[in-house]
Amino acid sequence: MTYEEALQYIAAVNWKGSVPGLERISELMERLGNPERGLKFIHIVGTNGKGSTAAMLASVLTRAGYRTGLFISPWVVDFRERMQMDGEMISREALSLQTAAVRPHAEAMADAPTEFELITAIALRWFAQEGAQIVVLEAGMGGELDATNVIPAPEAAVFTNIGLDHTEYLGDTVEAIARTKAGILKPGCAAALYPNLPSVCAVVEERCRAMKIPLYRADPLVLVPLGHDLEGQRFRWGELLLELPLLGEHQRNNLSLVLTVLELLRDRGWRLPDSAIVRGIREVRWPGRFEVLGREPLFVLDGGHNPQCMDALWETANSYLAGRELTVITGVLADKDYEAMYRRTAKLAGRFFTLTPDNPRALEADRLAQLLARYGKPAYPCGSPAEAVRKALEATPKDGAVLAYGSLYLASSLRSAYLDLTRSGQ
Repeated sequence: MTYEEALQYIAAVNWKGSVPGLERISELMERLGNPERGLKFIHIVGTNGKGSTAAMLASVLTRAGYRTGLFISPWVVDFRERMQMDGEMISREALSLQTAAVRPHAEAMADAPTEFELITAIALRWFAQEGAQIVVLEAGMGGELDATNVIPAPEAAVFTNIGLDHTEYLGDTVEAIARTKAGILKPGCAAALYPNLPSVCAVVEERCRAMKIPLYRADPLVLVPLGHDLEGQRFRWGELLLELPLLGEHQRNNLSLVLTVLELLRDRGWRLPDSAIVRGIREVRWPGRFEVLGREPLFVLDGGHNPQCMDALWETANSYLAGRELTVITGVLADKDYEAMYRRTAKLAGRFFTLTPDNPRALEADRLAQLLARYGKPAYPCGSPAEAVRKALEATPKDGAVLAYGSLYLASSLRSAYLDLTRSGQ
């Protein structure tokens, strides 16, 4: 099986979409010999901030000398981002070999696994064969019935910011969603909690008490801001100076959660020297999250795709892009609460260029342009990311800024289009 054949197989139309439940993944892992049972995990759930939190934790653990696996979803630049070891993506050859090994077991099942379950099984088998000492495992959209919950009790169950998203699967209130995500808690683990709404925290706290699980609460106030610019943010944490290249006030909150998890791990016997924490935070990379791709004009890419992301984007853009004439490139999925997404951030823009994400659930660029025009700003639908990038750059003065956001399904193509265009000198 070639790499291209592996990707085609994983994305084949015969796999189901999102179907909550652990029956299929449990059967598939049993057929594979349950490689997950020999691994240790940090299991991360939440609505926003999972990827940034996972990236920071994996970076620190790697610098501390542990062989560290990282599993994320979705990907931005390359599918292989979804499974990494010590900061390196799985090789094309390894992905092909792992997919070929899992394939006969998946096809032998009467109830075939979903695409996400298949990817999860491939990753867990690879982590085990690579000798991972710890795996930072980002859940999909769920918690209790998410495929990643096939693992044994993790070292840490981590709860990031929880808001309303995927309500058709998870519940129509933040408390109901929190209860679903709290399903990752298992006897023997410890938990770390982002500073969520009190009602959300109460759900997690109650479950921890019932299961006698120690709960560590993150507090952003332990991080003293020392300054920020487009290169990153600087904080004082106790005696340490931390330099975080990820931008935005919400990343301060995520960092406080990361530090809480690291304290939890230290209490459980993991060796995490201060030097590894300082270096791991300084060297973390996370594409597509208020990522500065270029200057003159400033070009920023963000994968924000729900109202909570838009709130964070609003605050970050106001902090870093204030005073610049702003052009927005955007596209969104039709099943998102896109009117709420754009209600605040539309006030930032001088003009819009809209796109249709490459997804069957996408909102058409024409329809989005009509919606955005209601805010009294010109909005132009475009046929391709390359067209949108070119027109946005032409319309924006050198001291202005282009902000591309709205869907992670657009982030990769917009990133490639910008880099291709600027490298060619057009």
